[in-house]
Amino acid sequence: MIYDFNPIMDRSNNYSAKHDEAANKFGREDIIPLWIADMDLKTAQPIIDAMIDRANQGMFGYTARPERYFELVKDWQKKKNNWDIDIKYMSHSTGVMPMMCHFMREFLGEGENVIVQPPVYSEFFTAVEDWGGELLYNPLKLIDGDYYIDFDDLEEKAKQGAKYLIICNPHNPVGRVWTKEELTKVGQICLDNGVMVISDEIHSDLMLWENKHIPMASISEEFSKNTVTCISATKTFNLAGLQVSTTVFPNIELKEKYEDVQGRLDSKRNNCFSLVSNMAAYEHGEEWLKQLLKYLEGNIDYIINFCKENIPQIKPNRPDCTYLMWLNCKDLGLDGDDLVDFFINKAKLGLNDGRSFGEGGEGYMRLNVACSRLLLEKAMNQLKEAVISL
Repeated sequence: MIYDFNPIMDRSNNYSAKHDEAANKFGREDIIPLWIADMDLKTAQPIIDAMIDRANQGMFGYTARPERYFELVKDWQKKKNNWDIDIKYMSHSTGVMPMMCHFMREFLGEGENVIVQPPVYSEFFTAVEDWGGELLYNPLKLIDGDYYIDFDDLEEKAKQGAKYLIICNPHNPVGRVWTKEELTKVGQICLDNGVMVISDEIHSDLMLWENKHIPMASISEEFSKNTVTCISATKTFNLAGLQVSTTVFPNIELKEKYEDVQGRLDSKRNNCFSLVSNMAAYEHGEEWLKQLLKYLEGNIDYIINFCKENIPQIKPNRPDCTYLMWLNCKDLGLDGDDLVDFFINKAKLGLNDGRSFGEGGEGYMRLNVACSRLLLEKAMNQLKEAVISL
């Protein structure tokens, strides 16, 4: 089946957070929202068909989870990433961040340290601090426009008694696919210093330009025994509203402790649509994903070329993965709130403020390109006119 990603989707009756919450977030209703990380694109037809079939049954009671559910996750990871997982280590979660918050609530002691690597997804910060943990920052190094891990600083922070490292693999917002060599250095530093790795791999299926994802836990047996891996089809297939993910634990004991937490919070079940959509995605969604990635690459190239030719003051990165672009806006000469105000009230665009991602985010904005090219063209022309008027 050939998919057409060009039509601009009408989400006015979709109860979309990206659109319906935009007025509250940005203070006006006439913006183009390009912020929250979901897609303004229809998912794969087999997923839609599976959900329609389920809806037509007309019964939406408590839903059992067949073993096939986890077998499909296992098959996908083996095919895509050459990672052979034993399903006995897998657990269902209602999302990567709900899982991480449950985990921190239960297993992080008051005042214990967690390493994060800014600029990085801001929810990592709150997941730690909301449950009494302390953040240790291992900022990424920016060298000639590319981001790298500062291993010397990471080792220093690990030696300060950190309990966990949360790594974003691949990285949001800078779009880096960490190499096997980089991940091996990270994993070894953590092993040597008694730091458990929590690897958020939710963007790992969105590999662009033939890049390959390396799951941290796949590198060695030692690493697999020291890594909690968070994976999900929701970013891949635009299913975030169904709230579903899979956690791969390093041992049965930790998995059982986590599932006990879920039991006490009564959050162990799938809803009926997250079950069938996830299974259909892993079983029948690959062709849609291949076409999607080509479309995203085209959108990214469009943004880069447009800025080069029309707005050289803005320098977008070329991400290795994801549909999120990291825009260097420092040459606009606008600082802090002035930059945000410019995008909202002059360009009438709703992007993520780079400062929310922590150290290294000042002067940057995050742009979501998972939408119609026609919508991006409109957005970029609005941005061009706003820059001209500065």
